[in-house]
Order: sequence, then structure tokens, then C-alpha cells
Amino acid sequence: MEKSFLLLISIAVCSINCISQNARLGSVPKSASAASMNNLSSKEKKDGWKLLFDGKSTSGWHSYGKATSGPSWKVADGTIFYDTTDERKIHDRDLVTNNEYENFDLKYEWKIAPKGNSGLLFDVNEDTAKYRQTYFTGLEMQVIDNNGHPDAKNPKHRAGDLYDLIPVSKETVRPVEEFNEAQITLNHGKLDLYLNGMHVVSTTMWDDNWNQLVAASKFKSMPGFAKTTKGKIALQSHGSMVWFRNLKIKEL
Repeated sequence: MEKSFLLLISIAVCSINCISQNARLGSVPKSASAASMNNLSSKEKKDGWKLLFDGKSTSGWHSYGKATSGPSWKVADGTIFYDTTDERKIHDRDLVTNNEYENFDLKYEWKIAPKGNSGLLFDVNEDTAKYRQTYFTGLEMQVIDNNGHPDAKNPKHRAGDLYDLIPVSKETVRPVEEFNEAQITLNHGKLDLYLNGMHVVSTTMWDDNWNQLVAASKFKSMPGFAKTTKGKIALQSHGSMVWFRNLKIKEL
């Protein structure tokens, strides 16, 4: 009986040690991933990719119509995020790039808070005398909690959609508070959106079909919407906590 008891104890200790070792091993990929955050590989550099976010500051960005980024746009843990702590006192404008882009391949990761709503816009014309908001001109790839925000009841307002224009062909969004991998490729009017490795939207801008899409959308009364072939990229402040990281672009 005593030998059996000792044997059981030995097995239990061994199991605990194995679990502990596996846990340590399991943390290695996470550490490696963290080390590669907001960095470019040698191949990416050779292929012409550039970082839009250095992981440490809002350098290269500013609030729409302003000279610098507003106080609610913050950087922590390798992410750039919108902090809603003082939302009642401060509502910062969307954060936009200093530079404009025409034909490009854009990759980024996003995470939204429960019941949250946001987006990433592109082809934004920052002529604030004509356009008060980024969405008056820019197109948006939707960022939203599909199960928690009421706007997601609209089939063209769900995660990954080309907002109010084209719904995703397949929903591939991850659970809320998990990071999603997104990609936008725009090349001479050919527009393709990807979410978590799946090709979810494909269209051609400025042809008859495109004009019909815009005419049937909420943007039909906005004469500057989707008219520019070169514009800025914007991270949307929509009253929700939202995080972005690994923003990188390759001009085509």
C-alpha cells in the first residue's frame, strides 16, 4: 500500500513538471511573435514594404485636420489604440497618416472591445475646408463586434465589409478582443480585401457597377466620396476602445 502511494505521488510530481515544462515551451512562440511585432523581415524590406507604425509612438500620424495626434490616441504594448477613458470630455478625431498613398498593399492587425465599432479608412482627402470627416471621402474596411454592436445587424456593416457597399463573402472574424489580420490591396481601381487569410471582398472602383453601389449607399449625398485616386489612411475614433498593430504598406 505504501509503495503504491509513493508511486502515485511520483507520477503526480512528474505530471506537474511536464505541464510546467510544456507551459514554458508554449510561451516561446508568443515571445517570438512579440519580438517580431511592428518589424519588417529582410524579405519584406527587399520587397519594398514600409512600416506605418513603429510600435513606440504616433510618429507619422496626426489627428484629422490637426498638426499632431490627439491625447486619446495612445501607444502601449506594441499597439496604437483609442482610449475612451475621457470620451465624455474628449472625442479625438480619426488618426490619419502624414503621407498619401495611391496604389498599395496594406496589412495590419486590429482588435475591438466588446460592443465596439471602428474601422480603417483609405483614400482619405484631408481637405478639411471641404470635408469635415474622413468618411466624407475615404472608403472603410469595417472593424466591429459583430455580436455586440447593433450596427452589425446591417449586413453591410459587419467586420471585414467594405462599409455600406459590399458585405464579406464569408465571415472569418475572430472572437471579440482577439486580434484579426486584415489586408487591403488597391491597384489602379482594382480593390481586394482580406480578413484572417480569406479573400472576402473584390470589386473594381469607378466603373458602372461601382457607381450603382455608391448610389445605393449612405454616401450618395457625399460628392467627394471615393473620388480621389490618392489619399491618406485613417484609424477611426468611434467612441470604442480599438487597437491596431503591425501596420505596414507596400506601394505598387
